[in-house]
Amino acid sequence: MIADLVRKNRSCRRFYQNHAVENETLMDLVNLARLSASAANLQPLRYILSSTPQHNERIFACLAWAGYLKDWPGPKEGERPSAYIIVLGDTTKAKDFDCDHGIAAQSILLGAREAGLAGCMIASINREKLREVFDISEDLKILLVIALGKPKEQVVIEEVGSDGSIRYWRDEQGVHHVPKRTLADIIVATY
Repeated sequence: MIADLVRKNRSCRRFYQNHAVENETLMDLVNLARLSASAANLQPLRYILSSTPQHNERIFACLAWAGYLKDWPGPKEGERPSAYIIVLGDTTKAKDFDCDHGIAAQSILLGAREAGLAGCMIASINREKLREVFDISEDLKILLVIALGKPKEQVVIEEVGSDGSIRYWRDEQGVHHVPKRTLADIIVATY
């Protein structure tokens, strides 16, 4: 059921790093993105797939993790993603990528959850460094990095508390809590 899949599709930031994700799996996930909606059907997105430890380490070094967890520098060795998909926008196909990369990333992450994997969309990227490391052409805009792997953390959805904070947090057991606004809070009107 799609509702269950969406509920399970939480941003995961800790993985079983030694659990390999094959390139074939990454291609299957990108194929879901390929089949997804695209503004004006321009299909301007391009992808770099990485599932080898040496390339993954180079990508990891270009990322910032979990902005609300100020004292956490990101997953430690052994808990890092075992694969990445770099989402690029081809500026020769479109000048603006609208919401294409969000749609594509959601399709990828839903497919990953269905396959027993989890992931995290990351937009906090040292783009200059990543471009240099992978010799990414200037006509390709770096939009997102999707970290993927077998999930090692538990993520719990809960209602926003009385303080109104939407900041995610971790408890003493390492459970990741994600506050969500209620349906009544986000529906402006019904007719």
